[in-house]
Amino acid sequence: MLPEGRGAPVIRTIRRHGNVDLTVAAPPSKSYTHRAFITGALATGETVVWHPLDSGDTRLTAAALRTLGVPVAWQQDEVRIAGTGGALSCPAGTTLDLGNSGTSLRLLTSLALLCDHPVLLTGNNRMRERPIGPLADAIRQIGGAVTFTQKTGYPPLRVGGNLTGGPVTIDGSASSQFISSLLLIAPYAENVMTVTVAGMPASRSYLDITMDVMRRFGAEVVQEPGDAFMVSNRHRYAGRKYAVEGDYSSASYFFAIAAICSGRVTVTGLAPASVQGDRWFLDALQVMGCEVSYGKDAVTVERAGPLAGITTDMSSSPDTVQTLCVVAAVAESPSTITGISHLKFKESDRISTTAENLRRLGGDVQAGDDRIQIRPAALHGGTIDPADDHRTAMSFAVLGLGIGGVTITSTECVDKSFPGFWQSLDGVMQ
Repeated sequence: MLPEGRGAPVIRTIRRHGNVDLTVAAPPSKSYTHRAFITGALATGETVVWHPLDSGDTRLTAAALRTLGVPVAWQQDEVRIAGTGGALSCPAGTTLDLGNSGTSLRLLTSLALLCDHPVLLTGNNRMRERPIGPLADAIRQIGGAVTFTQKTGYPPLRVGGNLTGGPVTIDGSASSQFISSLLLIAPYAENVMTVTVAGMPASRSYLDITMDVMRRFGAEVVQEPGDAFMVSNRHRYAGRKYAVEGDYSSASYFFAIAAICSGRVTVTGLAPASVQGDRWFLDALQVMGCEVSYGKDAVTVERAGPLAGITTDMSSSPDTVQTLCVVAAVAESPSTITGISHLKFKESDRISTTAENLRRLGGDVQAGDDRIQIRPAALHGGTIDPADDHRTAMSFAVLGLGIGGVTITSTECVDKSFPGFWQSLDGVMQ
């Protein structure tokens, strides 16, 4: 089945490639781009975002902000945003269709409280299967009114009311984006907001990205004991010039090429001290036997010997779980990857999808609610249907370089986060 609104799928077959020596530039961070757009939209004055990620998801966020009355001009490698000071103009009947961009929908759901009319947020069929109930419950606690138009707890949902603020408790076990959504609007609340997270938040490292962007735009966020975040309503966002740093999630595919194919790969445009949780993927590669070296704005991964398996918790590095799984599939000893229960609610159920596709290529895999176990096995070529999940397509394409004969269907799904991925991969195979 083709994704809604998309033409005929593009199919690619990956041939085997060994002993690489490659230098590539990391694309800009998707997570930072979304957050910079939103803070710039709420700020006072103009914001210029340099080197934003130009992808399907970030284009959806920019278009949604325009629908909410924010002037957003995308000019080649920069985006100019005329800030609204937190007062959004949303005519009656405003609808935001965010396709399959979970980040866009979740971050913008709370933003609707700053509109002068209720806003309907919706997406494609897969989006309507991704839960958002905990965020809706939290929005009601801070003055919002939320109604679900089809299935309770899932999009589409209509959000209205006022941002009164105050204390709010939220379950972030399904997604840290629920928490980030509240934090991003907190400077504009009538009363100081303190966001308390019940239980262990999924993908906690993304909260560091959210706070980093908020502070750079002038907000005051204090992390208190017990997973609570107090946000001042006296320090609001001010427009600024902002450069988006390189993306460790996307860079992971090239680091994995070095691990799977042997050889050396350098990725430029990365901040070695970044708060991105997916930077920890490099630590995992070191444990498995790769050498990792850091430059001023580049990271190099080299593999000369055998790969060992690993046992690791990837709860703070969710977007590199599948990349680590395909590296583990070519290791000489078993691997166990835990802390991944929230991956069931991504663009696909990434736990079952990863396990099924590895088995399709001869892998020996067991999957549970919160773990994947991978044992050494003789791998072979085959066909991978990524189920419209960009990270599945990219991960298995990288594995294809190691074993050859891997065909990826519907390859256009990578446009969601990394439109230049296939061109970069073509450069490897030349």
